[in-house]
Amino acid sequence: MNYETDVFRELSSWKLEMERPPSFLNDISRKLQYKLNSYIPEKVHTAITTAIKQMIRAMLFGAGKITQKPIEILPLQAREAMVLERIRYYQGAAAAEGGITGAGGILLGLADFPLLLSLKLKLLFDIAAIYGFNAEDYRERVYLLHIFQLAFSSHEHRRHVYQQMVDWETQKLHLPEDIHEFDWRIFQQEYRDYIDLAKMAQMIPLIGAPVGAIVNYKLIKKLGNTAMNAYRMRLKEMRYLHNT
Repeated sequence: MNYETDVFRELSSWKLEMERPPSFLNDISRKLQYKLNSYIPEKVHTAITTAIKQMIRAMLFGAGKITQKPIEILPLQAREAMVLERIRYYQGAAAAEGGITGAGGILLGLADFPLLLSLKLKLLFDIAAIYGFNAEDYRERVYLLHIFQLAFSSHEHRRHVYQQMVDWETQKLHLPEDIHEFDWRIFQQEYRDYIDLAKMAQMIPLIGAPVGAIVNYKLIKKLGNTAMNAYRMRLKEMRYLHNT
């Protein structure tokens, strides 16, 4: 079977999943998350919120140059082989980091949040470059934020974000010039709510290390898979635009 045919078949299934309405179990899980969050001290919530907001702003929109030069000419199959290699690399790094911080209990467990965020964002920059997109462009960095939200948001919010990403070549023309207009509060709250349930166990002595390693490994895999399909969607849409 042609590689691109197979890929776009997978993409179609993914798009249907993004558009699927929340199930009864999704609603129950959401309510459970709200309940668990109520037991976490407000100081912990505040520290995590600040770390998420400041780190992402600094890495995505700061002065530092952390972007790679985009790869312009390469078959899709070769690109995706490179993407899968980068995902595996970051899975290993995230698992090692989660194991170390998980072994340290609550204090090191808190340190895991900014460290894992850094790895996730670096992975997104790498994937963007491999697919041929220049992440030095402000609009491409906003697209990275959308990918991040697709991977780590509630089912309901995910549908909303996905709708903003469809036909991105048109959508990006209407982005605000000031990144401060981006809804950071919803962004960080959705992210926290998504990962809090899995991450709480990482702060428990004895089981924190293995839990941290496994959870981080799976979170990187989910982000990588989401990014691949998001860029497949971009490439397919752009190909359509170029042919009209």
